[in-house]
Parts: sequence; structure tokens; C-alpha cells
Amino acid sequence: MWGRQLIHLLSSSQRLLKKSPRCRVPWLLNFRKTLPSLTRWHHTAPESLKCAWQLNDDHLELKYGDVLMRFDYVWLRDHCRSASCYNTKTNQRSLDTASVDLCIRPKSVRVDETTLFLTWPDGHVTRYGLEWLLKNSYEGQKQQVMQPRILWNAQIYQEAQVPSVDCQSFLETNEGLREFLQNFLLYGIAFVENVPPTKEDTEILAERISLIRETIYGRMWHFTSDFSRGDTAYTKLALDRHTDTTYFQEPCGIQVFHCLRHEGTGGRTLLVDGFYAAEQVLQQAPDDFELLTKVPLKHEYIENVGGCHNHMIGVGPVLNVYPWNNEIYLIR
Repeated sequence: MWGRQLIHLLSSSQRLLKKSPRCRVPWLLNFRKTLPSLTRWHHTAPESLKCAWQLNDDHLELKYGDVLMRFDYVWLRDHCRSASCYNTKTNQRSLDTASVDLCIRPKSVRVDETTLFLTWPDGHVTRYGLEWLLKNSYEGQKQQVMQPRILWNAQIYQEAQVPSVDCQSFLETNEGLREFLQNFLLYGIAFVENVPPTKEDTEILAERISLIRETIYGRMWHFTSDFSRGDTAYTKLALDRHTDTTYFQEPCGIQVFHCLRHEGTGGRTLLVDGFYAAEQVLQQAPDDFELLTKVPLKHEYIENVGGCHNHMIGVGPVLNVYPWNNEIYLIR
């Protein structure tokens, strides 16, 4: 009722202006801005507020649960999962993206409790699960964690009592591999016990996890304190907390270490959760955290020892985050 009264009042004011050209009504422009938006939301059912949608000039707005999502029409057409547009066997697009009209707009829209149906001007029908749209929308991804982690310091990790996995179980059973991977993904480190102390057995174990990456050191290599390479790891000097392969364009995601033989004293391994440290920076000094995510640095490795001559440069910020939710995925 208030909306009708306000519109009637505005119409009366406009008629008054037409009759009196010299009359100025300075409040009229601001008054227009105070009128409520008369947009219409369509619901899945009259009594249901779980899902509602609204067509705009170049995008569809979709309310699902408590999340308001926006999808450009071109994006929706390009991501169609119909048999003619998407190969489910290869999980690859069949549709030629360049063939999509940049001004495309659905001819009709229908939503039920689980699915969005779009009919395009050429009659093609696109079907999307609402949960899929939520998972793949920018708004939905802001509320999701890409990789759940347990952040830890020495006390937290000791109290967690994360078990090691026996080598035989790791190599021969899916359960052993699964336990190892779960530990690794949650904590960033994982241990396998009773591995025979040879390079060959270590390689078999590494290949159980993933493909082995070729590097300037090779695929698999020994190192000891003989300074055969221009790296502090090949000396008797202590190595404090650090990250490896920062000078690669894409630093290593998994490193496998295996002590084959130990003589004398020293050689203690120090492990630190960089994600835990980064979270402390975020909580205590958010401006510094942002600086570490925004400013690219040049990371270099220079080696001139014996026949090894390498100069590698990797460029990137210390902390790499997903832009939609600020979640860290890489530390250089």
C-alpha cells in the first residue's frame, strides 16, 4: 500500500511540474532515490524461500539458502553440462566458447527444489544442480575451505599423537596409503616407518605418492656434508627454519626425506608449520600479512661448484592465497 501511495504522489508531482515549467522541486531527485526497488523475485514454490531467482540485463541472481549468487549468462551458457556441450568421460568442454553470443540471455528460467533449468534462444536447455552452482559460484567459494588443515605448533602436534604408517601397509594397502595422505593433507607432514635404507626403496615409496619431479639435482639424489653441490645442505653448517625450492617457478609440493645412514652427532630435523605461523601474523598484524601476500619477491639460487653451474630465479610473494577467500595455499 505504501508503495502505491508513494508512486501516486510522485505521479502527481510530475503532473504539477508539467503545468508549472518554472517551478523547481529540489527534493524530487532525492525522493526518487527513496522509492523501494520494485524488482520481482521468483521462488521455487509459493511457500518456499529456499531458492529464488531474478533475471537482470546480463546476469542471473540466485538466492539459495542464505547465499545470494550472481551468474553471468555467458558463463552459464559456457558451463552447460549437457551431452552436446560437455564430455563426462573426459571431464572436458565440447562447446566452442567463441561461439557463445556475448549478449546471450535465457529465453526462460525454471527452478525446482534441486535444479536450475535455463532455455536459451535457440531452444537448447541447460540444467544445473543448485548445490553445484553454490560450490562453483564466487559467493559460495568465499564460504568454502579449499584444503582443510590442522594448524600446529610443537605442543599441538605432540598432543595430537599423529601415528606413523608402516611401510608394508603403505605400499600394499589402500588403507595405509589413505592414512598417510590424510595425515599429510591435514598437518603438512607425515611419516612412514620401517623403510629399507636404500635409494631404490625410497624411490618406490615416493612413486606410491605421486610422480617424481625432475630437478637440477635429478629425480632422486643423495646428499651429505661433502660440499659436492653449492648448497648449505651439503655442508656441516646447521640449517635453521627455511622453505625449499623457493627459486622454482612452481616450488615443490611434496618433499621426501629418508636418512639412510647416520654417524656421529647432530643432524636433528626441525619441522615448522608455516601455515600456523602465517595465521599468527594474520591475527596479530593483518597489514603485514597483506604485504606478504601482495609484494612479489625474487628468489634466487646461484651455484658454481665443480661442474654444476646453475642460476635459477622464481618470482612471487612469500604467501600465496586464493583471492576469493584469502586462504593460503603456498609459502615461498
